[in-house]
Amino acid sequence: MEEGRIVTLIGAKWANEGEEFIFLGASKKCDECRLKNTCMNLEVDRMYRIEKVRNEIKHDCYIHEEGVSVVEVIEPPITVAMEAKYAFKNSKIIFEPPDCEETDCELFDSCHPLGLMEGDRCTILEVTDNATSECKKGQALKIVEISREGK
Repeated sequence: MEEGRIVTLIGAKWANEGEEFIFLGASKKCDECRLKNTCMNLEVDRMYRIEKVRNEIKHDCYIHEEGVSVVEVIEPPITVAMEAKYAFKNSKIIFEPPDCEETDCELFDSCHPLGLMEGDRCTILEVTDNATSECKKGQALKIVEISREGK
């Protein structure tokens, strides 16, 4: 298994390489399951991507009608809009979403990406472009790909 991969279980219906998901945590039904420690080994509210589906064995599950499959997942890089003055490739940053509550802004989801939380230590992997639309707070923004540290 490659470094950084986590072996876990996911609903067989969604067990496809390249599929991305946010782990939302356990259901009350999970307490009854003998496999719960394998399913619940991910961090809540984090983004994961399935890198490999292991064999075709499916395990019974109280939640997933078709059972669960064994998969290897990683936390993929996340695309973020951030202030241009801090956007430098290979820089280490502590993620702080902008102090902006303009939820109707085209950039809101890019400035507040799923899977990333305030205070996360990250590395900027790539500075890809200028933001495609104007920030309502007048900030110059760049689009970057970042990876969370200490996973």
